[in-house]
Amino acid sequence: MFDSIEDICKIEEESHIPFWKIVQEDDCKERAVSLEESFQAMKAMYTAMKESALNYDSHIRSNSGLVGGEAGLLRKYLDEGQPLVGEFTGRVMELALRVAEGNACMKRIVAAPTAGSCGVVPAVFIAAQEKLGLSDEKMTEALFVTAGVGAVIAKRASLAGAESGCQAEIGSASAMAAAGLVYLKGGTGRQSANAASLALKNLLGLACDPVAGLVEVPCVKRNVCGAMNAVTSAELTMAGIESRIPADEVFDAMSAIGKSMNPDIKETGTGGVAATPTGIKIANSI
Repeated sequence: MFDSIEDICKIEEESHIPFWKIVQEDDCKERAVSLEESFQAMKAMYTAMKESALNYDSHIRSNSGLVGGEAGLLRKYLDEGQPLVGEFTGRVMELALRVAEGNACMKRIVAAPTAGSCGVVPAVFIAAQEKLGLSDEKMTEALFVTAGVGAVIAKRASLAGAESGCQAEIGSASAMAAAGLVYLKGGTGRQSANAASLALKNLLGLACDPVAGLVEVPCVKRNVCGAMNAVTSAELTMAGIESRIPADEVFDAMSAIGKSMNPDIKETGTGGVAATPTGIKIANSI
C-alpha cells in the first residue's frame, strides 16, 4: 500500500505506467493474486455498483420510514418539471439517491468507501459511462484509480465517520470519484490527484450527525452533494484549474480536523442535525 498519492504520481511519470495499473500491481502484490484475478475482482465490484442502481424500487421504504422514494420523485421532476440542471447532472443526482436509498432499505450495495457514502462513486461512474459510451473494462480501470486514492486516505487519515466525521465518508468518496472521473476524461494521475484535492477541500470539517443513529438523515442526500462535488472538481481540473494544496496535505488536514472534532459530531447521533428539536423528536418516535 502506498503512503502517498505523490508516490504513485512519480512512478507514473517516471515509468509511464498508468496510475490505475500501478494500483492494480500493488493489489496483486498485497493479495498475492494475478493481474487477471485482480482485474476481475474489481470489475465485479463495478457490476455490483451498477446493479445497486438498477435494482432501485421507488415503492420501498426504510424500516424507520425516513427514507424511500426520493429518487423516483427526482426522476419525475427531471422528466416532467422544469429542472435547471442538464441531463447528465440530473442523472448523477438520481443515481446517488438510488444507491444511497437502497442502502437504507437493506439492498445490496458496494461500500465505496463506506455504506453511508455508497452512492457517490456509482452515481458519477454510471452517469459518465452512459454519457461517454465507455466499456466496463474502462470503468474498472477507473475504479482502480478511486481505490488507490481511497487507500491513501485510509492510511494518512480515516474513512470512518466515527473517527473523523462525515468528511471521512462523503468527503473521501467525493475525492475518490473525482479522481476516477478525471481518468475517464483522459487526465493524468497528477490531474486525478488534483481533482481529489479540490473535492475533499470542499468537504473538510463535515460532521457525521445521523438522526436517530441511522444512516439515513442527512446521509442519503449528502451522497448527492458528494457526487456533484466530484463532478465539479473533475471539470475544474480538466479546465486546468489547480488546487494550491497537494492531495496528500489535504488528507493530512482532514486527519487533523477529525482529531479536533467534538465527539458529538462523529457518528454518535448526539450532535449536529441529530440534536435539533426535530431530530430528537424523530429519534424518540422510532
